[in-house]
Amino acid sequence: MEDQFNLSLNENIFLAKKTLVENIYYAAKIEGVNVTFPQTKTILEGVSVSNLNMDDVQKILNLRNAWRYTLNHIEQPFVLEFIKKINEFVAYNESIDWGVLRYGNVGISGVNYQPTIPVESEVNKHIHDILSIPCVTERALTYMLWAMREQLFWDGNKRTSLIAANKILIKNGKGIITIEESKLEEFNERLTKFYETNDYSQIIYFLYDSCLYGIDYK
Repeated sequence: MEDQFNLSLNENIFLAKKTLVENIYYAAKIEGVNVTFPQTKTILEGVSVSNLNMDDVQKILNLRNAWRYTLNHIEQPFVLEFIKKINEFVAYNESIDWGVLRYGNVGISGVNYQPTIPVESEVNKHIHDILSIPCVTERALTYMLWAMREQLFWDGNKRTSLIAANKILIKNGKGIITIEESKLEEFNERLTKFYETNDYSQIIYFLYDSCLYGIDYK
C-alpha cells in the first residue's frame, strides 16, 4: 500500500475543516443517527431543529466537539491518552463511562465474536506496533479497524476510531477518511466479516479505494 496524497499540514487541516459537516454527518450515519444533512448543518450552526431525537442531537454535538479537539491538538503525539480524550468527547453522556478503557464485557450486534476486556499495557503495545507501519495511510486504516474490532471503549468505538485514524492522516498530510452514505452498506457488510475473521484484506483495500479523499490540483 502507498499513500495516495501528500499534502502540507495546513492543506490537510483546511481540507478537514472544509469537509467537517460532511464528516460529522457521515460519522453519525454509521451509528444510525436519523438526521438529514441540512439538519446536521443547522445543529452545527447552533440553531435548534424541531422534531429531532435529543440523543441524536447529542451525538452530532459530541462529534463536533471531538473533531474540534482533534484539529486543535493535531500536533500532539498519537498515544492512548489522546484516543481516550477523543472518546471522552464522542461518548459524552451516551454510555456507562467515557474517556476510559472498557472494564467489562460487551457484545457486538450480529456477530459471534466477542472482544476481550482491554488491558492498557497490551493496548499500548498494539498502538506502538501499528505506528511502526511505514505507510501512513495503511497505519491509519489498520489502527481504525483494529480499534473498532477491539471495542476499546464502552460506546462510540467506530466514531472514535474514525476520528483517531483521521488524526494520523491529517498530521502527516495524507488526506481524510470518510465513509459516505452510499458506501455505508458495503462498509458494514465488510466490517461484520472482519469482526468474525480478523482478516484485514477484505476491508482495508475497500477503504483505501473508496473512502480516502485529498486535494486534487490537476
